[in-house]
Amino acid sequence: MNKNSVIGIILIIGVLIGWMIWVTPSKEEIARQRHIQDSIYQANRERYIQDSIRFAEAQKETEMFVAQQDNDAESSDAVTRDKYGVFASIATGEEQLYTIENDVMRITLTSKGGYVKTVELKDYKTWDSLPLIGFDENTSKFNLSFFASNRNINTIDLYFAPYLNNYPYDGDGKIVVGEKPLTFSFRAFADNLSNELNPNQYIEFTYILTKDEYMMDFDVKTINMKNVIASNTSFVTIDWYVDLLKQEKAVDRYNGSTVYYKFLSDDVESLSGNRGGEKDDEKDLRSNLKWMSFKQRFFSYSLIAKESFNSAVIGMKTDYRTQNPRYLKTMYTSVDVPFDGMQENNTMAMQFYFGPNSLKIMDKYGIDLDKQIPLGGKFVGWINRYIVVNVFNWLGSYGWNYGIVILVLTVIIKIALMPFAFKSYQSTAKMRVLKPEIDEISAKFPDEKDNMKKQQAVMELYRKAGASPTAGCLPMLLQLPILWAIFRFFPSSIELRQQPFLWADDLSTYDSILDLGFNIPFYGDHVSLFTLLMTITTILYTYINNKQMAATQQQGMKGMKVMMYLMPIMFLGLFNSYSSGLSYYYMLVNIITFLQMYLFRVFLDDEKLRKKIELAKQKPVKKSGFQKRLEELQRQQQQAQKRK
Repeated sequence: MNKNSVIGIILIIGVLIGWMIWVTPSKEEIARQRHIQDSIYQANRERYIQDSIRFAEAQKETEMFVAQQDNDAESSDAVTRDKYGVFASIATGEEQLYTIENDVMRITLTSKGGYVKTVELKDYKTWDSLPLIGFDENTSKFNLSFFASNRNINTIDLYFAPYLNNYPYDGDGKIVVGEKPLTFSFRAFADNLSNELNPNQYIEFTYILTKDEYMMDFDVKTINMKNVIASNTSFVTIDWYVDLLKQEKAVDRYNGSTVYYKFLSDDVESLSGNRGGEKDDEKDLRSNLKWMSFKQRFFSYSLIAKESFNSAVIGMKTDYRTQNPRYLKTMYTSVDVPFDGMQENNTMAMQFYFGPNSLKIMDKYGIDLDKQIPLGGKFVGWINRYIVVNVFNWLGSYGWNYGIVILVLTVIIKIALMPFAFKSYQSTAKMRVLKPEIDEISAKFPDEKDNMKKQQAVMELYRKAGASPTAGCLPMLLQLPILWAIFRFFPSSIELRQQPFLWADDLSTYDSILDLGFNIPFYGDHVSLFTLLMTITTILYTYINNKQMAATQQQGMKGMKVMMYLMPIMFLGLFNSYSSGLSYYYMLVNIITFLQMYLFRVFLDDEKLRKKIELAKQKPVKKSGFQKRLEELQRQQQQAQKRK
């Protein structure tokens, strides 16, 4: 290819890129289009609901007039028939409970409403060693709402018939999944306004459970219901309401209970209570959704669309109407599921996820369930997901105690950061060695009018010695993302949950060695030993570091010492009710830093460093462009002062 061809190809590519950028809608345009679509959808939804209500009221008036002509017994039947229409025959019955169980969870289903009453995760226990039950079976509700024969039907009022692998089931209430997937379903049969059920006309809730998965398929089917469900129906509504139960000893302010949700083509978001879950909140989401999830600190209960949901209202609140002493929070959603009333049969394919907030487990489903785990923002989250988590899981695969895993992880991180730490220490040591010469320069230019000359002399000394007062700052800043990543990782890591080490019986929460019996503001009602040791080692490190830097500190900087000692005391209150694994990690960081400082001091003592600096002074040093510009600026300032 000649030069002209290359230029032509580059221009064509540039034009294509420019055209794609030009035609790509901005965030404001996307938001405006979404708002228009949401408004149209909401208007159609409200019109459909009003029409259905109007038809239902007219039908009720007619049928109530007929019902009033019958005797008392017939009147009672007529009221039931009026309320439930073709489902009147299954509006009365006796509730039966069924349990389907695989290797990891035990699910209780009810024939009244055909829904999941509660879930037990078999591999986990509560903080006080009780079975881990997801939500209160006495208050949980799951309802499919739709208009049929001009009536608003709620499946929670209907008694379903059980089926196992598509055959009627009349066995006991416990079924265990084998090597093949288990299909358990409930059918609500229509009766065509008679007391005889039509076996070919029904609504079906189907649950498909495999041997070792926390994900369960859930399909809602309508069979031969075209003449029953209103033909103008474009959606049906699912209402899901649960009272979550307390599983952990302490609340994590960064990883509390809340509702997460994912738009179909956007990122994952949550309600405002994600920092501790103290706030009640509700949102009306008028866009296509992929899933909604009721999240606790370490466990989630999610409803997922195979395709998408139309819209949803999600919320959480504190409602102590329940008598359960383990009550934590009430979560709820009302979601519109796409439906085609013109079709004879419809299948609304969904899934439930009842399981741990484990990055390894959630990530494999590829629908961003793992983004409920608060691993930090984009950059810090990237460090956690692709570095810290992989190293942590690799070390955990050896079967070591997780206290040892944290120790080895700390050593690996400190070794990886050692070049930056050495660079910072070297810069501090150079400044310490040069301090006597800097003092001489200060004595040579005592007047404030000579400050410019003093700065030039000091900069010249730094240049010849190969030192910089800011050289140690950048290495320290490069370590901060790692420190913040670990701060977010350990409290969110389910792998540490109920893992004992030394005196701590659970590295995911605080390690109390003394219950005070009273509450100290900003501290708590107990003493966490790992937090206490972390604070002591931090104060000791601050003392040693200040002592080494004393020779380089200016008088104005010494006022920072008080703040440097106050911060560990503040962290004592912050970490006292936090993850003991995190406090243990920071304690190890301090101890290993002491050892690093000792090794650096052995290999880089002041006398050897002074000799290197003297040799460096004798060599000609080429001025950098920055130094030249700085000196020119100083020269101009001096001339300006002379003119004054």
